[in-house]
Parts: sequence; structure tokens; C-alpha cells
Amino acid sequence: MSAPCFSLLIFAIFVFYPLSCSSQTQTGLLPVVINTWPFTNATAAAWNTLVNKKGSIYDALVDGCSVCEIERCDGSVGPGGSPDENGETTLDAMVMNGQTFDVGAVGCLRRIPTAIAVARAVMDYTEQTLLVGELATQFAVEMGFKEMNLSSDSSITMWKDWKARNCQPNYRTNVTPDSTKNCGPYKPKSVLESLQQTENRRNKNIGPRNHDTIGMIVIDEFGNITAGTTTNGLNHKIPGRVGDSPIMGAGAYAMNGVGGAVATGDGDVMMRFLPSYMAVNSMLMGNDPTTATLSAMTRITDYYLNFVGAVVAVTHQGQYGAACYGFPVFHYSVINPVLKTVTIKSVECLV
Repeated sequence: MSAPCFSLLIFAIFVFYPLSCSSQTQTGLLPVVINTWPFTNATAAAWNTLVNKKGSIYDALVDGCSVCEIERCDGSVGPGGSPDENGETTLDAMVMNGQTFDVGAVGCLRRIPTAIAVARAVMDYTEQTLLVGELATQFAVEMGFKEMNLSSDSSITMWKDWKARNCQPNYRTNVTPDSTKNCGPYKPKSVLESLQQTENRRNKNIGPRNHDTIGMIVIDEFGNITAGTTTNGLNHKIPGRVGDSPIMGAGAYAMNGVGGAVATGDGDVMMRFLPSYMAVNSMLMGNDPTTATLSAMTRITDYYLNFVGAVVAVTHQGQYGAACYGFPVFHYSVINPVLKTVTIKSVECLV
């Protein structure tokens, strides 16, 4: 055999053969549905739409997340929970196309219970990315969505109890009257009175049943990826607050050929670091999902030791992993052809 032919043979062995082996080891991991928290009914609904009904990944994502909106998962998804300072429940949601990077998102959506479906409508029927507040509601009505009161007996009771505790805890700083003891209305302190706040954010009760988001990733058998979120945000939030959930790269991110990631937790901190984008970018650099999510977590905790949150990631081949901080343990739900049924996974958190 001539030297050039021998070189080509060696090249083929070392380049093409590993790719073939890699492909074989991934058999059965696609399609996949994975989401934050043990919201298993949502996972099952998305899988049913994708596999049994042969719907698109976007149909599956919306159907799955809609189940959580209907069931009001942990009281922190959909209508009827997390009242703001005025007692109103508002919703945030997003949908991302991993092939085109198109995003549809809504923030502080009022009087429309189906936020994830409205987010998809933004993606499908506009060239915009994020609509917020009252005008997002106007868009939803134009698209045929029905308005309703998003409050419930539970959310009204939560709000009244919070008011009875002198509006504690809340998210005001450097205001008068003293926000650690009083309700508003507030006004800014003078420059001489103002001091930087150092209160532990965990004292705000950020955590499960207070600040959950369902973040979901759906990948079909061809490797097409979508990721999305829906939530009613943070209890006793300042009116108008929009969290990380509808922010591309913060609440969710998807990239065909690489993977997807979703985040949950203290959104006001997380959106400053774009942890979902960080995790996907880390996988783009060749890291596995667990390494990628750990990297995203530690970037945040380098600056915020009192942070509480988690990131879940999955590669375009179906490998998945998660990392968390501030909880004892974090649970998430996944299904693929190997697992066959919705399975709850857990990961011990960094503290």
C-alpha cells in the first residue's frame, strides 16, 4: 500500500470510526422530554403529544406546560398564585426555536391564563420577541385568547395574610417608610439616609412553592429542539416585575446540534448571568450536561452565596444532567424511549 493511501486509511480510522461509535451509543435516547421539578403530568402530556399524537415539538412543549398552568403546579405556575404587592397574579412565559433562534415571550401578562400558548403566538405570528404587560394582553385578545380574573381564593388569602404581616417580606430597598417593617406607598430615601442592603435573599422565602417555574425541553427523533418556560413569578413581587423565565438565555435556551437548557429559582439573580445560555454554550464547547450546568451554577455563586436555583440541560443526542444550589436536593422529570415512562431524577445541590 502506498504511503498516501495508508495515511488516508489511518485518517478514516481515527476520524470516522469514533463518530460511528458515538452515534451507536446514543441509540434510544431520542426523542426526549425533560423539565424542571417533578411535574410528571406535564412531562407525560408533552410526550403523548410528541410520540402518540405525532405533534410538533412546539405542540408538545405547549401542551406539556399548559398542563402545569391548568393544574397550577406548586401554586407557582398558571393563574391563582403568587400575588404581587397589589394582590394581582401576572404570568411570564417563553418558547424558543432551536433551529432558527426565534423566540416568543410574554412578561407580566395580565388576565390571560394560558401564557405559554400566548408566547408561542408571539413566535408564530409576529417578528417580535417579547411583549409585556397590558399591551401583551391586548395582543393575546387579538389572537383569540379569552380574558379572565387570574386571582383565586388562595391567592387572595395569601395577599391578605401578607398585608396583615406589614407586607413582610418584600423586595423594596432604600425607601421610606422602612420596608422591613411597613407597607407602602414608598418613596426613595434621601442620599444621606440610603445604605446598601445586605439582607439574605433566602429570608425572602424564595424556593419551592414560592418561586417555581416549569422549564421544559423537547427534542424530537431528528434532533430538533425547543425549550420554554411558564410561571406566575415571585410571590409579593413589585407590580410590573418580569423575572428570568421569558428572557432568552436566562429561563431557557435551545440550539439545534448542541442541546437545550432551562433554569428555575431566584430569577432576579439568574437573569444577570444567563445560565441557560451558559449551559448550552458549555455543551457547544464539548462539555457534558452535568459539567455544563455546574459551570453555570458556580458562575452565579461566585457572586451570590445566598442564591437559590437550578439548571437542567440535555444534549441534542439526549444525554441530560442538572445542577442546583441552595436546596438540599433538586428533582426533575424526564422520559425517553429507554426510560419508557416518566421518571423523576434527583441531584444533590451545592450549598
